[in-house]
Amino acid sequence: MLLETINGPSDLRRLDSEQLEVLAAEIREFIVQAVSSADSGHLGSNLGVVEVTIALHRVFSSPRDYLIWDTGHQAYVHKLLTGRREMFTTLRQAEGLSGYPSRAESVHDWVENSHASTALCYAHGISAAVKRSNNPNRHVVAIVGDGALTGGMAYEGLNNLGHTGSRVIVILNDNGRSYAPTVSRLSESLSRIRLHPGVSSARRRMESVLKDLPRVGSLAYSSLQGFYSAIREVIEPPVFFETLGVRYVGPLDGHDIAGMEQAFRQAAAFDGPIVVHVITQKGRGYKPAEDDEEKCLHDAGAFDPAVGPTESSRALTGYTLAFSQAMLEIGETNGDLVAITAAMPGATGLLPFQERWPERFFDVGIAEQAAVTSAAGMAMGGLRPVVAIYSTFFSRAFDQANLDVGLHGLPVVFALSRAGITGDDGPSHHGILDMALSLKIPGMAIFAPSSAEELRVMLGTALSLSGPAVVRYPKTAARHVPPDQVGSGLSARLVRRGDGAVCILAVGKLLEAAEEAAVLLAGEGVEATLWDVRVVRPLDPAMVFDAGGHGFVVTVEDGIRNGGAGNFIADAIADLHPSRHSPPVLNLGVPTTHIAHAKADRILGQLGLDGPGIAASIFRAIEHADQPRRGTMLGQERTNVGDVDGIEVEDLEVEDLEVDSVEVVGGPAADEPEDVWVAARAERRV
Repeated sequence: MLLETINGPSDLRRLDSEQLEVLAAEIREFIVQAVSSADSGHLGSNLGVVEVTIALHRVFSSPRDYLIWDTGHQAYVHKLLTGRREMFTTLRQAEGLSGYPSRAESVHDWVENSHASTALCYAHGISAAVKRSNNPNRHVVAIVGDGALTGGMAYEGLNNLGHTGSRVIVILNDNGRSYAPTVSRLSESLSRIRLHPGVSSARRRMESVLKDLPRVGSLAYSSLQGFYSAIREVIEPPVFFETLGVRYVGPLDGHDIAGMEQAFRQAAAFDGPIVVHVITQKGRGYKPAEDDEEKCLHDAGAFDPAVGPTESSRALTGYTLAFSQAMLEIGETNGDLVAITAAMPGATGLLPFQERWPERFFDVGIAEQAAVTSAAGMAMGGLRPVVAIYSTFFSRAFDQANLDVGLHGLPVVFALSRAGITGDDGPSHHGILDMALSLKIPGMAIFAPSSAEELRVMLGTALSLSGPAVVRYPKTAARHVPPDQVGSGLSARLVRRGDGAVCILAVGKLLEAAEEAAVLLAGEGVEATLWDVRVVRPLDPAMVFDAGGHGFVVTVEDGIRNGGAGNFIADAIADLHPSRHSPPVLNLGVPTTHIAHAKADRILGQLGLDGPGIAASIFRAIEHADQPRRGTMLGQERTNVGDVDGIEVEDLEVEDLEVDSVEVVGGPAADEPEDVWVAARAERRV
């Protein structure tokens, strides 16, 4: 195989055109097999950029020249061509090959943030640095999809490139899609250029005539780019780009390596920002991807390469299915319900809603900020908007959630999918910030379902409130429970009654792990009380009061520990007593660090957030303290508990407990202003 002889970009430059075609086919076959073997990965997006990537590495000299991949999910071909072929057996596995560019893997990777629309701003900054360096002739190339151009940062980056005249080459990879079909007027404009029948028929006629010319046919054929550009100018001038001061070239066939190489070399000689527009086919060369109308197999789980993913393997499951069904049920009785997403209608489970009520569905493209403020406007007008996005993308719209929604107290519901540790996609996709961020928005109710049945109930409750709410739920498989294990309204649910020594307050999906921990504790003679928190804000006063009557309290969450649900609960427990004396509170959660990719269960186990880990943390905490005296049950006078034995509250953290996800808080904070902790009371007001 030719692919086995490619160990770096320089190996590409010795291949002729026929060999390059063979190599492209081998790369596609390799990627299909690699994603299938890994049981997950980005497929269609990588199949579409094979020729583009080959041409880039033949023209530019990476890593001397900067190749910046926007989003990065389409960088598998880049990884193959930069010496990482043998690492693909570990794709998206713990300590293995990342599914995105990774600076730790290779000097050829510059940007590993996999949130879209950022590459042009990176390129602007890098170009400024290159200009002032000892080697100002290095090229800066940003590869951006048409889907990413629906994000505001992309437009801001283009504006800055044009304003400063930066020497940046922008490769606009236009496949008409982001995750789903691209939604924007600019995309429609690009499509008109791409699909105009005058352009298509003229191209076909001219190509046929010129190829047949004796002796000069190949030369005449290579000159067609000028003709294409002239027709493009007649039909629709590239006003958008050139008004910003950015030169435009194209559109080019994104699967014609020779044509792209010529255009890339010409672009490299241009002294200023230039867009090279290439047309590619997402999923090219693999029929199951080409036939997938929804997303061209943008991503895929385990599948047989011979037939592709089955319909059943691609069907909605778990919490996403529960959300999708709940939206349909509520939509039937509430005509004001509208759904908004940011280029993720399928992944968030909104396609059935869109099909049922297309006029009540809004896809704003990769523009979470626009989604949230649009939802605010809809709520002002009397609609009941649900914004369905991934938890990790909620951080992109925090300002809008805080001020456009929160400040106005508007009834917008945020359905945050993929909350908590997500696993294979790595640090930029873990949904661990949403609870901490939401808790900083006054009046924001926060729901955390522990089962699929709870999610359906909570969505209805959230939509009944007069203010904003978040319903956060994980990517992992959903738990299913009988009706007697489903709560209601804003109340917490008592799962297990202990003897008053230890009270565990579990948030969301970690209830199941907390139940396992309670069983392990019971086996060692510690009968713990266990609550399903259900609603992080407003906290159920009955649960808070009950927890405060125990000798020791443990909170468990799959969000960031610092400033998260556990801290909020600890404040509420301390507020039960005028002097803020309270039992010690052990907060278990995710540490403040960027967590690498691995299976979600493996990561949670490493963080001590599985059943055995939670139990072990509690045992170690008890060992560090005087044996907690039995507290009193709800409705009885609280018994004072002893101080932690020789250990200051703030010291009883990682070093003492040897678990990264642990923090112990509690007791009065003499130097804390009263108005800080008063605001954290467990009130019923949302």
